[in-house]
Amino acid sequence: MPTQTPQNPLVGMAWMVVTGLCFVGMTAFVKLLGSRIPAGEAAFLRYLIGLVFLIPMWRDLAAMRLTRRQWGLAAGRGAVHTLGVVLWFYAMTRLPMAEVTAMNYMTPVYVSLLAVVFLGERLAIRRILAMLAALIGVLIILRPGFRTLDGGHFAMLGTALFFSVSYLLAKIQSGELPASMVVALLSITVSVGLAPMAVMDWVAPNLWDLVLLAGIACFATAGHFTMTKAFASAPVTVTQPITFLQLIWSVGIGAVFFHEAIDYWVILGGIVILSAATFIAWRESVLNRKIMPPMNAAKF
Repeated sequence: MPTQTPQNPLVGMAWMVVTGLCFVGMTAFVKLLGSRIPAGEAAFLRYLIGLVFLIPMWRDLAAMRLTRRQWGLAAGRGAVHTLGVVLWFYAMTRLPMAEVTAMNYMTPVYVSLLAVVFLGERLAIRRILAMLAALIGVLIILRPGFRTLDGGHFAMLGTALFFSVSYLLAKIQSGELPASMVVALLSITVSVGLAPMAVMDWVAPNLWDLVLLAGIACFATAGHFTMTKAFASAPVTVTQPITFLQLIWSVGIGAVFFHEAIDYWVILGGIVILSAATFIAWRESVLNRKIMPPMNAAKF
């Protein structure tokens, strides 16, 4: 019988702090990349470079035999994740880092709602109130009618939705395939899905662009590794609140390095959304269910 990893909340929290630094570093590198490289091409090159990390498992991939249903799940997840990645890269060229980070907190809330629709989860009053609170958080960030909304705001709403669908499909896959194969299939299918978008609007990347893209791939891979360590060491209800630090770091890096104005409404909205997501995660743990994804689990 396999042995479980001993739970250590402090170690889990420490790993989640490192995870946050990795994902914020990835976001900063995307911001540095800017809009010279189109969003579809930038996302494609990031995933193409990331395929290097699959080399150690190529034998397992070659020996894998999937059913038609499993191929369908892999293709479906690759398609929705591709759309989410492109929208995320686009939003990063249009919005401050803090707004992207805050709106990304909606992903777990979307997952909880989709679980009700597609997995038959019961929609209790507490979950309804938490979702309404998250919606209020989004309205606080967007403030429609009080400022002009950018295409990046709508892109981030779409990003969170597509990543939520991707997570639910991953849950189905994880019941049939090893976790490493689920990740590998995502990397391959997203690379294939992004290729046509990249070719249609190709801009030759220079050496600096490639360095930044390699950095994005490294930060994303390291972030997923440390996130896995965090959730092996402590429950999601312990580690999820730590993701609030990502918003603080995003505000700081955006202000210092990219001269982005600090928007306290964005910070307030992010706190509201994160609080709602954390409450839902706590309720899931009380009910002994595993529907809620960890923060950033569906990203890259």
